[in-house]
Amino acid sequence: MSPSTPPAQAGRVTFEVTSGTRHVSVEVVATAAARAKGLMGREKLEAGDGMLFVFDRLEVQTFWMRNTLIPLDMIFIAGEPSGAEARVVGVVHEAAPHSTVIRSVPQASRFVVEVPGGWAATQGVVSGVSVRFGPPQ
Repeated sequence: MSPSTPPAQAGRVTFEVTSGTRHVSVEVVATAAARAKGLMGREKLEAGDGMLFVFDRLEVQTFWMRNTLIPLDMIFIAGEPSGAEARVVGVVHEAAPHSTVIRSVPQASRFVVEVPGGWAATQGVVSGVSVRFGPPQ
């Protein structure tokens, strides 16, 4: 990280799946520069850790995996920053590293959580799941 790059904020995203709650400790990225870099160059991401991308408005969000070294699940969420009525609107599973294929879901979202590839399926995170945002714990 360069001296001019502020550290990412930390947070927690909670998914209310049918079998209970699943938590992800996240780095929060809310600027265009931080979102553009995302998880590029990271060699690993532990289960239960991720990155929360916060966008200015609700719209169809797109991602690619160029310069990303690990497979990721991308969980697209619609709702407000307060978490009121936030819901998963789609999941991209196991996005392949180094790919320039555009990854997206057809529904508009305001947030995207990237987690290790395979995490969403094993934890039961699917479209319609309720989501809460909060401080790290």
